[in-house]
Amino acid sequence: MDFGNADSWGAAIYFWIIPVVLGDAIFPPIPSEMVVITGGALSADGRANVFLVGALSAVASWVGDMVVFQLFKRRLSHVLDRWRWGRKVHTGIHAAIAKAGRSSTYGTIIGARFIPGGRLATSAASGIADVSARGFSLCAGLGAVLWASWLVGLGYFTGSATNLPFWASSLIGVVLGLVIGAAVGVIVTRRRGTRSPVDEPAPGE
Repeated sequence: MDFGNADSWGAAIYFWIIPVVLGDAIFPPIPSEMVVITGGALSADGRANVFLVGALSAVASWVGDMVVFQLFKRRLSHVLDRWRWGRKVHTGIHAAIAKAGRSSTYGTIIGARFIPGGRLATSAASGIADVSARGFSLCAGLGAVLWASWLVGLGYFTGSATNLPFWASSLIGVVLGLVIGAAVGVIVTRRRGTRSPVDEPAPGE
């Protein structure tokens, strides 16, 4: 695959969206925002279908949130501790919850995904707090649609407004998305926890 070629990306973007956005649900460093924004930029260039990019992004985001929610709701998070990488992820979840706050209100479920790491933190905290599956599912679905629409729209806008290559438009969109999205997310999630509600591992474990 030629990463600088728009035709190559246009043919492959649909296959990148689902695994990347799903993976971001449990491992925030995965660059899901960049992939979704790139999909929007490619749509502006006529290389992808903007509605399909948005739909795939929203569905993958919702499924990822539900997986994390059910993992912690059913107290299965210890499964992660069987592997070294899993323990690192579990430690990262503690840090993400402490940073993004442990509020499990419906507004937070919708808005926290705009903060880096907030999507994982809120899904895990909601499972621990025993939020109703139906309520979480509806809010996660609405949040996923808003998140996907925002990022795809941002990529489409930057792709349409500039005469730069699609990858340059994507980078501009990522920077704008991180700045604006983080600001909006902080406003929505004003309540911040001082301690992770995840059970802390016993000393020596």
